[in-house]
Amino acid sequence: MKPFTRTIPLMGTNISLYIEGTDAEELAEEAVNMLVHYEQVFSANSEQSQLAMLKKEATSHPLRVDKELYDLIKIGKEHSLKKDSFLNIAIGPLIKLWRIGFREAHVPEDTEIKAVLELLNPEHIQLDDELQTVHLFKKGMEIDLGAIAKGYFADQVMSFFKKNGAASAMVDMGGNVLVHGDSPTGSSHWKVGIQNPFLPRGNAAALVSIREQSVVTSGIYERVLEKKGGQYHHIFNSGTGYPIESNIASLTIIADRSLDCDIYTTELFGLDAVSIIHKVNNMKDIEAAVITTDGNLAYTDNLRGKIHPISG
Repeated sequence: MKPFTRTIPLMGTNISLYIEGTDAEELAEEAVNMLVHYEQVFSANSEQSQLAMLKKEATSHPLRVDKELYDLIKIGKEHSLKKDSFLNIAIGPLIKLWRIGFREAHVPEDTEIKAVLELLNPEHIQLDDELQTVHLFKKGMEIDLGAIAKGYFADQVMSFFKKNGAASAMVDMGGNVLVHGDSPTGSSHWKVGIQNPFLPRGNAAALVSIREQSVVTSGIYERVLEKKGGQYHHIFNSGTGYPIESNIASLTIIADRSLDCDIYTTELFGLDAVSIIHKVNNMKDIEAAVITTDGNLAYTDNLRGKIHPISG
C-alpha cells in the first residue's frame, strides 16, 4: 500500500493529509472536497457562507442551517454556557472589532468595546432541534466558530478515512493534528511537536507521543497586535472585551477527538497553569501540557513518559 500526502492552502492555513491504504489518492481528493464544502458553510470571513447568513438574517427570524453547522453551534453553545468557560461562540462582534490577525487590526476605544459586550451573551442564541433553526435575539450578534471548527473538520475527515479502510492516516489542520494507525516510521505511536511559544514556527518545545489521538495547541504567539506600547494577542475574555490575561503562553490538549481538544484549549485558556493542570487531572481521557509566560513546562499526570521536552 503506497502512502499518499496532499497539502492544500485552505481556511487561512496549510492543511496536510497523509493516508496509507488502497485508493489513498482518491480518498485525499474526496477529503479536499469535504474541506472546501466546510469552508463554504462555516467561514466567518465569507459573506456567502451559511454562518454569514445567520448574521444577516437570524436576528429577524429563525434560520434553518445544515445539520453539521447546527450540531457544531449546539455543542459550542453548551460549552459557552458552562461556568467559568472562556469559550464563547457569540464572541463574533468582539473579534470583528479588534481584527487581530488582519491588516486593519487596531485597539478599539473602551466605549466601542462596552457597546459590543452586550451582544456576546450565548444565551441569546436560540436553537430548535426539531426544525434545525438558529435565532439570534439581538441585532448585531454574530456567531464565531473559529475556536472549534477545525477540530470538528479534522474528526469528520478522519472518520471518512477510517470508514474507507485507511490503514493509517494523519490530518493536520495547521496545528490541529489527528492520527490513526501506525506512523510512517513504522512505529505504533506518532511523535507530534508542541510549538515553542518563544521561537519562530517549526521550533518545538517538546514532543508528545500519541496513538489514535489528536493534539491541539493554542497560544498567545499565533496572532499578535503591537500597538500603543502594548502587545495584544487573539484570545479574548468576552467578559472584559480584552485579550485574556494569565500566566499561560500556550496550552496543549490531547484527546481522542480533535473537537474536544479545540473546546478545552479555549475553555480553559483563561485559567492559570496550576488550575488547568489540576482541572484536567480530574477529567477522563484528556491530557494537557502548559507552557507558562516565564518558560516553564507543566503537564498532567497521564502524560508522564509520553512527553519529551526539547532542550534549547
